[in-house]
Amino acid sequence: MDDAPTGRLSGDQIVELGIPDWRSMHETLQARFRPSDFAAGLEFVNAIGAVAEELDHHPDIDLRYGLVNIRLVSHDVHAKTQRDVDLARRISELAAERGIRADPGVVSRVEIGLDTWDADEIRPFWQAVLGLSRHPRFTSDLIDPEGDLPTIWFQTCEPHEVPQQRFHLDIRVPPEVAKQRIADALAAGGVLASDADVPWFTVLADPQGNKVCVCTHVGRSD
Repeated sequence: MDDAPTGRLSGDQIVELGIPDWRSMHETLQARFRPSDFAAGLEFVNAIGAVAEELDHHPDIDLRYGLVNIRLVSHDVHAKTQRDVDLARRISELAAERGIRADPGVVSRVEIGLDTWDADEIRPFWQAVLGLSRHPRFTSDLIDPEGDLPTIWFQTCEPHEVPQQRFHLDIRVPPEVAKQRIADALAAGGVLASDADVPWFTVLADPQGNKVCVCTHVGRSD
């Protein structure tokens, strides 16, 4: 089950472990819970904090009115591990005890892909201008360690002249959401550019040809 010796778990392995409130988003587990009000959310967060201290494994938590976003990652290996699964189960138990509903279908994550014929030439510029850092595992990727900005990664292409598209978005969604998200985008005027790699990712384009990849964890190592 594990990617020995690191203990890293893929999205497909996470599904097999059965934590239905949670979704695999690259190297993280993410969930959204919907408490009845801010006070209920705050009490929920405090309970999570106590469990996190007990397990010595700590989540990233975003508390807002009517929702709590939680992200789990094992920072020592920059991936999902059994520690994250164990904490996820405990958090789901806390939510169930309080009658707090999970809403996993709304979880998503955006990345920006930049087409380039020489990533090494342009990566330092984007790292500097956006204040990003090199990813500890995927060294071609640039990340915000605080999680505020989307990841930028570099996709190899042939040299070409402007104005061909250079940037594109990747939107990672739960597998059960991808089909409807794609259908909605096509109904809104989009075009199917490629479905050769479904369900890993589907390439869509807007009416002017600008592309976006709708991605899931299926078949990926993260």
